[in-house]
Amino acid sequence: MAQKPSIPKGTRDFSPAEMMRRQYIFDTIRRVFRSYGFAPLETPSMENLSTLLGKYGDEGDKLLFKILNSGDYAAGLSDEEIRSASKICEKGLRYDLTVPFARYVVQHQGELTFPFKRYQIQPVWRADRPQKGRYREFYQCDVDVIGTRSLLCEVELVEIVERVFKALGIRVALKMNNRKILFGIAEAIGHADKMMDITIAIDKLEKIGLDNVKAELMERGLEQKAVEKLQPILELSGDNAQKLNQLKEVLSVSETGMKGIAEMETVFGYVERLGIDLAVELDLSLARGLNYYTGAIFEVKALDFAIGSICGGGRYDDLTGIFGMPNTSGVGISFGADRIYDVMTGLNLFPEEVNCSTRVLFVNLGAEEEAAVLPILRTLRGEEIASEIYPEAGKMKKQMEYANRRGIPYVVIVGSQELEARAATVKDMRTGEQQQVPFDQVADFVK
Repeated sequence: MAQKPSIPKGTRDFSPAEMMRRQYIFDTIRRVFRSYGFAPLETPSMENLSTLLGKYGDEGDKLLFKILNSGDYAAGLSDEEIRSASKICEKGLRYDLTVPFARYVVQHQGELTFPFKRYQIQPVWRADRPQKGRYREFYQCDVDVIGTRSLLCEVELVEIVERVFKALGIRVALKMNNRKILFGIAEAIGHADKMMDITIAIDKLEKIGLDNVKAELMERGLEQKAVEKLQPILELSGDNAQKLNQLKEVLSVSETGMKGIAEMETVFGYVERLGIDLAVELDLSLARGLNYYTGAIFEVKALDFAIGSICGGGRYDDLTGIFGMPNTSGVGISFGADRIYDVMTGLNLFPEEVNCSTRVLFVNLGAEEEAAVLPILRTLRGEEIASEIYPEAGKMKKQMEYANRRGIPYVVIVGSQELEARAATVKDMRTGEQQQVPFDQVADFVK
């Protein structure tokens, strides 16, 4: 007996029912992106490894899926060269959509108008350990603007987060920080040289707790005195304005840190004046480990469902510089469609109409009835009402069971009596009620 087929761990098949729900998420996000003037973009699933390596830090590089060169790649290579990944793997699956976006901007800079605003909804791959809410293949929905340092872009992203999750019905909190503030903290405790070590450690604060973060910082070379200076900074309390005011005292020795504070005051000021209906919190433990962030950073958490962040991003001042186009600032945010799906499923937030691909099923009772039904079916489809006819004439019970299993809300029956009356029997499968409707009024009745 043949072995049952399977798929790689960390990947999933999506049934039609699941795809309809996923498409609802994509359509909602896309609609908000378009309302802010962002244009669609797609890039290849694989990039040259030279494009990907070194952009995500050491931990990120370990999670890259490398693609074995095709063809007779080993011809003429020594055993040592074959063992070297660089000789047999020159491409990799994209880890995120931001680095390919930066590569695209540099490659096509002569064709673009700056500031350049784009959105991108595509899958990415990470060689991670699969677990709840963490997959090896998953979709990101990215929105970025590049070619301006204006903080109005950060404010727009806060608005986009507000509108997307309001439209999806998910209650969320947006946590923000600034990498300049984090650098200022590193300077203030005397370890500007260990900025990355500090950010990697404190980014784990929520997962592993303060004591473990302190232990990790000491393992990374910080002395006890520096760790003790850091602790009260991470434990600052109060609203955003109070936290920033307290930080001004601590970071007065750091010009970069003070710039970060000023940037956050500007963003929070606009958020307050616009009356944005979203909990926006300054979280000094938020670090986002990716190397390329230089300014504001974002992370969104669902309030009513236990899962990791469902959205995140930040400002990057020189991501294109690594591809030969320096001093081109950008900022963006990425919505994790797969985690959003898990939240909406767990909280039963999908509208009922999303769960069916067909709104109307026409029962097939024979050749004469079939001929009468087809023009009505054509009218419904012309009005973009998803409709189908059962493909074979057969017993009514079988066809009604088919409609039930598919979750089709309306069944239209045309038999001999209906042909004579020129009126169909329309049954609402949700309530069991049925009504006689003239053929030319069926479309209006089932809308």
